[in-house]
Amino acid sequence: MTTPVLDDARAAYEELKGQGMRLDLTRGKPSAQQLDLANAMLGLPGSEDFRAADGTDTRNYQGLAGLAELRELVAPFLQVPAAQLIAFGNSSLELMHDTLVHALLSPLPGTEKRWADEERVVFLAPVPGYDRHFGVCERLGIELVPVPMTPDGPDMDVVDELVLDPAVKGIWCVPKYSNPDGAVYSDETVRRLAATPAAAPEFRIMWDNAYAVHHLTEDEVEIADVLALCAEAGHPDRAFVFGSTSKITLAGAGVAFLGSSTANVNWWLALTGKRTIGPDKTNHLRHVRFLRDADGLRAHMRKHREIIAPKFAAVDEILTREFADTPGVEWSAPKGGYFVTLTVPDGTATEIVRLAKEAGLALTPAGATHPYGEDPQDRTIRLAPTFPPLPEVRKAMEGVAVCVRLALAQRSPVQREANAERASAQQQ
Repeated sequence: MTTPVLDDARAAYEELKGQGMRLDLTRGKPSAQQLDLANAMLGLPGSEDFRAADGTDTRNYQGLAGLAELRELVAPFLQVPAAQLIAFGNSSLELMHDTLVHALLSPLPGTEKRWADEERVVFLAPVPGYDRHFGVCERLGIELVPVPMTPDGPDMDVVDELVLDPAVKGIWCVPKYSNPDGAVYSDETVRRLAATPAAAPEFRIMWDNAYAVHHLTEDEVEIADVLALCAEAGHPDRAFVFGSTSKITLAGAGVAFLGSSTANVNWWLALTGKRTIGPDKTNHLRHVRFLRDADGLRAHMRKHREIIAPKFAAVDEILTREFADTPGVEWSAPKGGYFVTLTVPDGTATEIVRLAKEAGLALTPAGATHPYGEDPQDRTIRLAPTFPPLPEVRKAMEGVAVCVRLALAQRSPVQREANAERASAQQQ
């Protein structure tokens, strides 16, 4: 059974496939134009000027906590005292992974038991959320329990109930311009996270402030100081703060940071000292020389904004034009970060991604925004518009619109049955 709407949607889709597209909106990567902004850093610090401000020879061993002057530069942006901030290698995900491994193998401050000796270790996973956070837990055998996201952060009524279980040891958080919906945690949400009455004394907030300076507007959003609020609530060791320069300078050649209480930092350094002598302080110095100071960092990020803000505007423009009055189709309009969340009617996200793939348009798999890759409502699609050039972003979003229209037009009972049979055959 067909209808004029379905016939038109199919015709538009066949035309789309005929274009032979090869476009990718899967990962939140900086574009080549953004990376070019940091090319001058590659010539630093210079062959004869490799000493830090305190005379440290950055070419040599030692300095496990990283270069002091870089920590001082970044500390205000991550809301961590410089003395409690570690500057390390190139990957904040590595720091998060290692922190969980350390907790599995060595008791955290405030407890005498390793997580590896617990019957169950559970982390709360705000959804939609970051698939790489979920992947770390899946790799380490840590159970994930979803928590719904709100515009102000995770639903704290749900969190307050779940943390009464002593098996719940932590929660993942991207507090500013959250991945993937762009939400910014309200001050009240941060206060409640800091004070929530967790049954596990070693309950930890994994505070991934990945987009601390990644603004898309002139309104540089601020969030509450989680470390200060944890201390105020009587839980000084509760939060681990993470960040990096991977989307500031050079992805894969940046610097990652970890901040926390003095007890947590000392614990982490003592354990990490068993696997490495120290980070690349020459790269730390390179970053200091390139970024210079807080004003230099802000100026550099304004250049990033000039490149990527038009791409986000294009996504919003096309979705608004095509779906402003379509029930069940919504999307985020973030003020920062790297992603847009497209929400579609229940049961259609997987089909939209499949249609896009067949037309040469790669989207993040449906379900990637949820633990174990399972979105129970099959309605969430993460869009990553930063990497392609602006004309390709526009072309890709026109293609996404075609796929959404076809998926919605196919939702008749007969068509749903046909889609199910086709999906089953493909799986076999």
